[in-house]
Amino acid sequence: MKKFSMSTWLLFLLPSIIGILLFMIPFKIGGEWKIPVAILANIVAGIVEPIMPWTVTITMILAALGSIVYQFINNTNPKTQTFFEKLFKVNWFWTITRVVGAVFAVMVVANIGPEAVRSGDTGGMLLSTDGLLSFLFTIFLFAGLLLPLLLNFGLLEFFGTMMVKIMRPLFKLPGRSSIDALASWIGDGTIGVLLTSKQYEEGFYTKKEAAIIGTTFSVVSITFSIVVIEQLGLGKYFIPYYATVVLCGIVLAIIMPRIYPLSRKKEEYIDGRPYDENAESLPEGYNVVSHGLENALTTANKNRSIVHFLSDGIKNVLDMWIGVAPVVMAFGTIALMLATYTDVFVWLGKPFEPLLMVLGIPEAAVAAQTMVVGFADMFLPSILGSQLIESEMTRFVIATTSVIQLIYMSEVGGLLLGSKIPVNFFDLVVIFVLRTVIALPIIAVVAHLLF
Repeated sequence: MKKFSMSTWLLFLLPSIIGILLFMIPFKIGGEWKIPVAILANIVAGIVEPIMPWTVTITMILAALGSIVYQFINNTNPKTQTFFEKLFKVNWFWTITRVVGAVFAVMVVANIGPEAVRSGDTGGMLLSTDGLLSFLFTIFLFAGLLLPLLLNFGLLEFFGTMMVKIMRPLFKLPGRSSIDALASWIGDGTIGVLLTSKQYEEGFYTKKEAAIIGTTFSVVSITFSIVVIEQLGLGKYFIPYYATVVLCGIVLAIIMPRIYPLSRKKEEYIDGRPYDENAESLPEGYNVVSHGLENALTTANKNRSIVHFLSDGIKNVLDMWIGVAPVVMAFGTIALMLATYTDVFVWLGKPFEPLLMVLGIPEAAVAAQTMVVGFADMFLPSILGSQLIESEMTRFVIATTSVIQLIYMSEVGGLLLGSKIPVNFFDLVVIFVLRTVIALPIIAVVAHLLF
């Protein structure tokens, strides 16, 4: 192993430890467990709460106008594109999506247009002073600025080398994805999508790997899982409930990469390079620890510039604000409108009714619609379940299923579509349904043992 200076060792250790503390270690604040990045986001969100809806709206208007302008600027070589060209130069579908998101946002903050768009159950829920987008804006600020602590100083290289023998055979993922998956699972799904997208854009994940991580590990935080089980009046069952979430999550993480649509994703990188099977092999004379350390220290040594660190962070923030917020607003509002004002999800839930009956779940007819409505927003099943379902067993099934479904358009689904991770809307629908169908029998068995 090469020798490195003490300053290089410190450059690897200090930012990496701070990154782990900020993104992956939950602390109990006010009776709730949260990661520090989310705590910081909540504090700032509380301070700037009154101006957040307009701030988000103005950003979406800029995103829409910038994308329209860049539609009429000739394509440039991707290798020589400026940052702003990469930010605003999207195809017509995403340009229209950004325009729709901006229009919906204006309707909500100006209180104009159809009630269906600006209602507190639809667009108003996403863009209120304490709504999802206000929180996302602040968490994107801190997560984006601080994400280089996890990415730039060797942490992924160090753990990646050691985790290859676990991540590759089990989940068909590179070893470095272990930190990504853990940050997604323990920390927050939104941070997981951001981390995965940046790793994919920088050429560390293939299209298939990025799609697997983004749609398999970006689970809601432990804190939000507590909120769900409490909403359904089953707080005393939190330990078996979360143990079931973890069990289903591991089973799904093993199965989903091996079936359609994830199995069909291309094994190539964002620049078209094919996957290299030898990329993670150990050089002669190295073990996993020494090779991981050398990779980590080499990476840390390359990232001594504070200006580069800040530049990377600011670019991350702008990328999420401009690229993701309008998508969440557009798709989230439409999905919530369908859930609130139509029977679409009731009818879509009908095929789940016989499955729930076969599994012996009480009140199957009512519970069936909660199996699908989570595609619009993860919290909707628990709201419906608390209002319509009497059976504790059924409520337990609803709580666990809603968390493990993972793909919901008001947050993770919208974030995935807004990112460069190679998944489309149809992929997300199929993955959502498959996750539900595979997880339900496991959850039902646990429910029957508990109740």
